[in-house]
Amino acid sequence: MLDLRHLQMLIALRSQGSLAGASEELHVTASAISHQLKEIEHYYGLSLVNRRSRPLTFTPAGKELLKLADTILPQVARTITNIRRLAHGQAGQLRLASECHSCFDWLMPILNRYRKEWRDVELDFSTGFEPEPHQMLIDNDIDVLITTSPLPIDGLDYLPLFRYESRLVLAPTHTLADKTQIEPNDLSEQTLITYPVEQKRLDIMAKFLIPAKVLPKKIRTTELTAMLIQLVASERGVASLPDWVVADYESKGWVLSRPLGDGVFCQLYAGVRQDSLELSFMQGFLELLKTVEKPN
Repeated sequence: MLDLRHLQMLIALRSQGSLAGASEELHVTASAISHQLKEIEHYYGLSLVNRRSRPLTFTPAGKELLKLADTILPQVARTITNIRRLAHGQAGQLRLASECHSCFDWLMPILNRYRKEWRDVELDFSTGFEPEPHQMLIDNDIDVLITTSPLPIDGLDYLPLFRYESRLVLAPTHTLADKTQIEPNDLSEQTLITYPVEQKRLDIMAKFLIPAKVLPKKIRTTELTAMLIQLVASERGVASLPDWVVADYESKGWVLSRPLGDGVFCQLYAGVRQDSLELSFMQGFLELLKTVEKPN
């Protein structure tokens, strides 16, 4: 029967040219090398080396096994290295989802740095529009959740990132544009343009309208921030976005933003499973997230 130790023995014989040299390289006795050689020769009924030559030379059968060894052993070594890296949390898959659907502008530089520093980690993304993203985190369907809702769930930890203001976004020609502050009743006859998520996960609903027991006349959804801005700019409705997101569009004159009441402020977090915190690649990602500052 052919084992890896037989292939390693043959490689050592080729590199050293003698049983004594091979024994030193493999840190075994010369008699152990001789026994392994006889074992495999007996199994196949063929000589593998010319013992009388100095240095040792290989028979055609021995050369065939050397070709196999040259192919198999490097693959085995690479696999063992990868397994050890996995065991120590240096390689694997990192799956992200974000409830903040405008977060990728500031997240992309972090992801680019992470790819360079952790080349053996595969990054993957979920849309973030799933109805129960925290449950996905618990069920090991994702590994990191960017969220404004640090739900007190056993087994989950939250890293605070930064605080932001959620502002009303409207067209410069909108009837509410003259107001310096928006009140809940101002939106009772408006179409609210949002991302396609549950109302309780929207800042403007959870922290502004629902507490005031006010609902917009209509809710329209879109998955793309650019489309949301276009709809607002063309007076199809109003929206609510983080201050850093709307600032760029506002500077171009496409839309205006106004505070919701005295201000709706939210804290962004990165949620992770506690059992993943020991993984080196997770620690590396969280360390990069700690460097995040609120986008301008």
